[in-house]
Amino acid sequence: MFTNERYLTCGVDSTIPLELQLFMWECVERMQGAKDYLQVFELTASGPMQSISHSSEEPEYHMEYLIPSDTPITAKVYIIDDGDHSTMLLAEEY
Repeated sequence: MFTNERYLTCGVDSTIPLELQLFMWECVERMQGAKDYLQVFELTASGPMQSISHSSEEPEYHMEYLIPSDTPITAKVYIIDDGDHSTMLLAEEY
């Protein structure tokens, strides 16, 4: 999973900085073992840090990251693998 062509929505392109987009793709790549078709990322501000909570349901997975950021953002992002391609989208675009 997640080794196919990658796409992102206009919402992600206009809201999520490129560095965070690349970081989230890398988080999915580095996961060991089986992966759920739906990966969930919760982005929140934690003082001067960008907090990223990465989770999936089957198999259950959860990881937390803190990255220094001048302008941390708040958003919920999905990365979905439908078999043909993988798409990064904002939760409200689902």
